[in-house]
Amino acid sequence: MNTDKNFIQKYKHALLPIAYFPVYMLAFTYLEANTPANYYIVHMKIDDSIPFCEYFIIPYLLWFFYIAAVVCTFIFLDKQDFYKLCITLGTGMTLFLLISFLIPNGHELRPVFFERDNIFVDMVKRLYAADTPTNLFPSIHCYNSIMAHIAIANSRKLKKYTKLRLASLILCTLIVLSTMFLKQHSAFDVITAAALSAIMYCLVYKPQLVKLHKLSGDFV
Repeated sequence: MNTDKNFIQKYKHALLPIAYFPVYMLAFTYLEANTPANYYIVHMKIDDSIPFCEYFIIPYLLWFFYIAAVVCTFIFLDKQDFYKLCITLGTGMTLFLLISFLIPNGHELRPVFFERDNIFVDMVKRLYAADTPTNLFPSIHCYNSIMAHIAIANSRKLKKYTKLRLASLILCTLIVLSTMFLKQHSAFDVITAAALSAIMYCLVYKPQLVKLHKLSGDFV
C-alpha cells in the first residue's frame, strides 16, 4: 500500500497532461463540428507544387505514438524536462484553439480523385473522412513533433543516445513533410508551426537568449 502511495506521489505530475487532454479534445471537437461555412481559406503558391503522396500516411499516423511515447518517457525520465515539454505543448495547443475560434479557417487542397488505388490511399480516405480540412494553423502535427524532438535533443539524460536523437529527428522531419504531401495542411500551417516552435524554444529552453536580447536592446 505504501509502495503504491509513494509511486503516485512521485509521479503525480503525470496528471498534468491527463487533465489537459480531455479539455483540449472537447474544444477541438466543438470546433470541428461548428466551423462556419465562410471560413478563411489558407493557401500558399508553393502548395500547388507539392504533389500528393499517400505513402506519407505512415509517418503521419506515427505522430500519435511519437508524441505519446515522448510524453510518457519524460514522466519517468526527468520531471523538470517533463514540465518544459508540457509547457510548450500546452501553450501551442491552446494558442491553436484560440486562433481557430477567432479566425475560422480551412483549405481546399485535398485531391478529388486519386491516381492510384492501394492500401495507403484507403488509409488516406479514412483520414479525410474522420478529419475535416479546417482549423489548420499552426499545424499541431508539426508543432508538437518539433517540440517533442527539441525536448529529446535538449535532454541531459538522453545526450549520449545519439541514435535515438537521430531517429527522433528523422521521424519529426517525415511527420512535418507528411502534413503537406497528404494535403492535410498548407505550407503556411507548417511555417507558422515552425515559427511558434522557435519562439517557445527560446522562451522555455534558452531563456538566457531572450534576456541577452533584452539587455542588448537597453544599450542601443
